[in-house]
Amino acid sequence: MLACMLGGPSEYPELWAFLESLRSGEDMPGVIAAIDPFGVFVALDDGPAHPVFPGVGFIIMPELSWSRFENAADVVHVGQRVSCEFLQFDTWNLEARLSLRAKQPDPFQAFAEGATAGRKLAGQVTWVVPIGAFVRVADGVEGLVPARDLVQHRLEVGDELEVVIADVDRACRKLLLALR
Repeated sequence: MLACMLGGPSEYPELWAFLESLRSGEDMPGVIAAIDPFGVFVALDDGPAHPVFPGVGFIIMPELSWSRFENAADVVHVGQRVSCEFLQFDTWNLEARLSLRAKQPDPFQAFAEGATAGRKLAGQVTWVVPIGAFVRVADGVEGLVPARDLVQHRLEVGDELEVVIADVDRACRKLLLALR
């Protein structure tokens, strides 16, 4: 067992026993207790209270939603009832690491079923970075137009584009696009 920042099994035996009893994939209902810049605390329906944090459950930002968002408050709010999936026991913070997005269908996989190279799509630029521009082509689905394809174009967030699917990698959830 790893060392714990908050104390070992002898300091919080009820909490340790509860967290060790959880299994990956288990459904964990609760209420959003607090929103921090690094994630969301969940007060679980079952189990003991946490000695320091506002909830025994914790959701890191990427596990909140399949879609891109700026702030956790864009996805959840304090007092909201949620049903999460248990991922792992964080022995350092004595928390149940949870996922809200695991309880939702992955929009990328649904999109990828009908996506073939050469298919034309319309989309909106959501993010421009040195490696290229990310374009939302479906709800919860973004693809990258590489910078090498943008040499003749100056794009900004919000621009509408016509793109073509260059490649779909379902395993890595990556969509490569080219300008039409």
